[in-house]
Amino acid sequence: MITKPSDHDLYLFHQGNLFKSYSFMGAHPKVEEGKDGVRFTVWAPNAVNVNVVGSFNQWVGEKHPMKRVTPNGIWTLFIKGLKEGDLYKYELESKSGKTFHKSDPYAFYSEIRPNTASLITSLDGYQWKDEQWQKQKQKQTIYEEPLSIYEVHLGSWKVNKDGELYTYRQLAHELVDYVSEMGYTHIEILPISEHPFDKSWGYQLTGYFSVTSRFGTPDDFKYLVDCCHQRGIGVILDWVPGHFCKDDHGLRLFDGEPVFEYKDIQKAEKKEWGTLTFDFGRPEVVSFLISNAIFWMDVYHIDGLRVDAVSSMLYFNHGKSDDEVVVRNQYGGYENLEAISFIQKLNETVFHYYPNALMMAEESTAWPNVSGPTYLGGLGFNFKWNMGWMNDMLKYMELDPIHRKFQHQLITFSILYAFSENFILPISHDEVVHGKKSLLNKMPGDYWQKFANLRTFHGFMTTHPGKKLLFMGSEFGQFDEWKELEDLDWELLDYDMHKKMHHFVKSLNQFYLKEPALWQLDHEQEGFEWIDPNNCDQSIVSFIRKGSQEKEQLIILCNFTPVVYHNYKVGVPFLCEYQEEFNSDLSEFGGSGQENNTPLKACDQNWHNQPYHIEVTIPPLAIVVFRPINLPVTETIEGGNKVEKKKRMRRNATSRGRREKIRTSDQKPS
Repeated sequence: MITKPSDHDLYLFHQGNLFKSYSFMGAHPKVEEGKDGVRFTVWAPNAVNVNVVGSFNQWVGEKHPMKRVTPNGIWTLFIKGLKEGDLYKYELESKSGKTFHKSDPYAFYSEIRPNTASLITSLDGYQWKDEQWQKQKQKQTIYEEPLSIYEVHLGSWKVNKDGELYTYRQLAHELVDYVSEMGYTHIEILPISEHPFDKSWGYQLTGYFSVTSRFGTPDDFKYLVDCCHQRGIGVILDWVPGHFCKDDHGLRLFDGEPVFEYKDIQKAEKKEWGTLTFDFGRPEVVSFLISNAIFWMDVYHIDGLRVDAVSSMLYFNHGKSDDEVVVRNQYGGYENLEAISFIQKLNETVFHYYPNALMMAEESTAWPNVSGPTYLGGLGFNFKWNMGWMNDMLKYMELDPIHRKFQHQLITFSILYAFSENFILPISHDEVVHGKKSLLNKMPGDYWQKFANLRTFHGFMTTHPGKKLLFMGSEFGQFDEWKELEDLDWELLDYDMHKKMHHFVKSLNQFYLKEPALWQLDHEQEGFEWIDPNNCDQSIVSFIRKGSQEKEQLIILCNFTPVVYHNYKVGVPFLCEYQEEFNSDLSEFGGSGQENNTPLKACDQNWHNQPYHIEVTIPPLAIVVFRPINLPVTETIEGGNKVEKKKRMRRNATSRGRREKIRTSDQKPS
């Protein structure tokens, strides 16, 4: 790291264009004029005086006054003789004469809560062993590859027998082994920047550059990421650039006046969460936040960020109650134009430095083109959480099967917009907490039906277009909703149905990974075709998922009622045999064992707008998948060439690792 700012760096910082400001902001052990010590640098534009206080000077500020080096409030000081592990804070004097202590906004490490001091630490020296992963990542075309994310809260995945939290190094072995065995491609970790309150789950931060000390040291966290990469598992962090908590030692009124937050209290206040909104129009705040995004990828080798609460950034009044003051922009609209510009600049910068990064938006409104390129007016993310699909599907699955036929549109509507964005289908922590019940406990019916419903839901999610995310515990059917201060109910694996559910999800993940039809054309209309979306009376849907070759097609049927159907006709595209490839009703998964054990020969009679059909057994509350086998050679070659041609053209339309949605030359005009 640079550790000492140049005039050019300072200029860029104040312009909102310094994207590695952590290279000199904060506390950096170094040698100056032959003396070992630490260089401290902080931004406090409204402060009259700033001192460094800590364990090394008995917290007496007058001993180490800082020097103001820019009119806009950069203060710096080199103190010789300090060492790693020393505690420190900044003592600031406001214009009103009040003196107070603040943690370092750029601190790289912090005391364990409830203590709040920053710790001097060096981020250099760790020897990474993930070279193979980094090389492989450069070759990835993530839109055309499997992406199955296991969302995890490190503090409650598992705990030690004495109740102490697992460390990063414990997780590096147990969690990574588990995720690899279960067949997930990535983990997504709830925020691990420093935060004072465990029950905030990490979403209300004080130390954006400080990996939380709850679980160990910065090197320990690097070890966790390194182990993930060595096992072929990507790491995504939940990241919170929209707002921050009000704790006194944090960013709020940092130098006695609004610095990181908006000065206008109506813009700043988020009463819903008790937090403050970042001032996205202030250049130094932009440098701070974009630097933080780059920091995690640069220093900790993080593969991507899931950006939290994007809707609350886009709209001034998102989440406000009716009695709060309505805020408008200069044109009379409700959109926060500064936040929009910030988001676009953030994504442009991240993809400039890391073209293969994952930038995922948790955005719950109908804002268009979230995953579109910025030069076409998009926000520039490369993925968006599909909150509409999630809400519709959970509402549908909670219905008694006898009533599902009246709400059939809840499982079909998502296809109308499935290819308008690069979607991820999320079943996150937010859906299994605060009285919403666990995923298993949302399911209607008796004990057996609950598990059958959940298997069907998992199967439908896996075969529906879009990448996948599942919160921990749902893979083995946790009955209780998530409790952030307790570990998961792993003892449930001693019970037969939970053990079989666990086996089912593992098998489903492995099936997903080996089937290109389920991910190769996830974001293309060509990758999906309805067979019959309209059978509401029996609550059955059937469709085709396609890869780049015709032989990669899969025929999928989902039965959302507890009724078995024999000799059920379903339309198919080829006159050949069809083999059952996956069935959620197998006895080994806890099902009733209704199977199609032998290949089914297609009949030369059209059905469901398909030229041929087969007659199948559809199990109760189940998903069943068929594959065409012994395809005619001419159909395979012709179809494969056509799809492969489109695939090549999509690759040519890719910029900075983000697929652009354009019309290819072999498509007919609408």
